[in-house]
Parts: sequence; structure tokens; C-alpha cells
Amino acid sequence: MSLPFDPTAWHVVPERTFDQLNVGEVFRAPSRTVNDAHASAFQTVSCDNHPIHYDVGYAKRFGHPAPVVHGLQVLAFTAPGATLLPHTFGAIFIAFTGLSVEFLKEVHAGDTLYPALEIASLKAMGDKGEVTTKVTVHNQRGEVVLSGSHSYLLHTGRIVPPGQAA
Repeated sequence: MSLPFDPTAWHVVPERTFDQLNVGEVFRAPSRTVNDAHASAFQTVSCDNHPIHYDVGYAKRFGHPAPVVHGLQVLAFTAPGATLLPHTFGAIFIAFTGLSVEFLKEVHAGDTLYPALEIASLKAMGDKGEVTTKVTVHNQRGEVVLSGSHSYLLHTGRIVPPGQAA
């Protein structure tokens, strides 16, 4: 006889405690080829209407081979939810607390991006802990187009979600 379905017990990957995380673990997002439709959609939601992002002639006049994909759009590809990282954190997750990035190379429509988050440090602070990840986005030529870090605040103790046995 099977147990009744419990949506609170549905996990994409096994959830882990702070102590089960390891420096050096890498969480990759699927690759994505950026196209004009992506850039146009981002322009709409960001309200960034600078012609460098859509006007071929303008971009070329200023030394760019094509319109430049919004840097914040490239940054968005590093969203933790694009990887299994937040699923791994599960119930111990408290907050995404910070980020810092450098935009190293231009991205253009047609480029394929490969985002990754690597656990760089784990700092226990009593009943909470800070996880810092090194964030990179490579293009199809192997060039790093974005580099930076994210930080997260987690519970360090085991958290039992409501409705589940301890």
C-alpha cells in the first residue's frame, strides 16, 4: 500500500544541511543561446532603451560589431534558481544577500552562454551560515564574459518543514 501523496515532501534533489555543503561544488545552469527576442523582451521589462542594445548602426558607430546584450540580462542567467542550488539548500535557505559582478566581454545575439555557480566559501555564524559562490558565465568560445560572486544566508541547523516528522 502506498502512502498518500505529500507535496511538501516533493524534492527535485535531496535537500542538504549547511554542514553537507562543500567548497568547490559546482552548480551549472543549462546553456542558452541569446537571440534578438530575448534582448527585446529584456529591454521591455527592464525599461533600458539605450540604442546600444538594439540599433545596429548606433552600435557600429561606437565600435561594436552588433548590438550589445544588456549586462543585467547576462547577470540574470546566473540566477540561483536556474541551477539546482536553491533546491539543494531547501528548507535551510533564508535569503540571497548580495552579489558583485564584472562584465568582462560583450555578449551579442547568437552567443551561447554557460553559467555556473561554485561554492567558494562556507562561514558558520552560530545558527546561521553564509555561503559565497563564485559566479561565471562563459561564451561558446570559452571566454569568461561575466565573473563575480553571490552570497546567501542559510540556517546551520536541520530544519523540519511543517507537517513532516523530525
